[in-house]
Amino acid sequence: MPRPSPPQLLIGMGVAAALLGGGLLLRPFLEASRAAGTDPASTPATRPDPAAADSLAVGPRLPQLPTDPALPTSADGRHYPLVPADPQQLAALLAAVEEALRDAATPAEALPALGHQQQVIYRVLAHRQPLAAEVRRSLPPGWLSVYDRHLLARRSFLAMHRSDRRPASLPSWRILPPPPLEQLVRSYKQAEQATGIDWEVLAAVNLVESGMGRIDGVSVANAQGPMQFLPTTWAQPGVGKGNIRDPHDAIQAAARYLVRRGGLKDIRKGLWGYNNSDNYGRAVLAYASLIQEDPRALIGLYHWEIHYAAAAGDLWLPVGYAQIQPVAVTAHLRRQPASAPPPGSSGY
Repeated sequence: MPRPSPPQLLIGMGVAAALLGGGLLLRPFLEASRAAGTDPASTPATRPDPAAADSLAVGPRLPQLPTDPALPTSADGRHYPLVPADPQQLAALLAAVEEALRDAATPAEALPALGHQQQVIYRVLAHRQPLAAEVRRSLPPGWLSVYDRHLLARRSFLAMHRSDRRPASLPSWRILPPPPLEQLVRSYKQAEQATGIDWEVLAAVNLVESGMGRIDGVSVANAQGPMQFLPTTWAQPGVGKGNIRDPHDAIQAAARYLVRRGGLKDIRKGLWGYNNSDNYGRAVLAYASLIQEDPRALIGLYHWEIHYAAAAGDLWLPVGYAQIQPVAVTAHLRRQPASAPPPGSSGY
């Protein structure tokens, strides 16, 4: 930091302000949106009537996710999310999932599958632009701004990497459960109070850098910990304090670093210091804007899984993945077939 952005580090970006009063983020987000032809000011941001997803509801607002009992499952019994091929069905599913993730009545045990379903839908649609356009035409109007920002973020990350250089091996990572969401939010807000950097920006950086702490490993650039600090950056005066791998310490340090790089005057400048790419800043601010507009959007993002864009497809690395050295994709899939995307769930 500044550091190169390794092609395999595709988290929920994998793996980035309230349009209602978030002056710090509003201008850069709108500029990025207009450049992409998806100005959220042109689409309503109000939430739709959940009755729009009634055809998928099992009880109030809880969608029936597509399933196939023949698919292999991870240790927790879940399979790779399926993505309907029909654009109208996909739009109805996505709207129902977005609603359920924000509904306080949704059981906690349903959230991991809902979040993963949301994530995979956006990852697929970011690649498949004709399908994405058809889905958009079928979405309830209240979800269009949310939809546009998710795709803006994901496509911004895709623009940072070459699609003809996807790896044939998987990294030496451990995938761990993230810290509790309440604990993370407390750390984000404490950092905001100490530095003035919006907590939603810190949440978005945490999401795209490590899946909110799921990845335990060192990047090819030697970045470490949940906020992916280079040890040399951590050692800069006034930046790193405590443990580079501790979630709370790393979040506080990230806020201080963004201030050091000019983030209080222009958050885009601060994010450029974090990763030298306009696409990176555009993506982080898009995710941050979703959280600022509706903090409940963070629930879905928190439940995103670790995905790895390999030559064999968009592989899911669930909690429990552990490699002390890189492993060939073919060898991994023989042991963990649930990592492989079913037809239609990879996007490429």
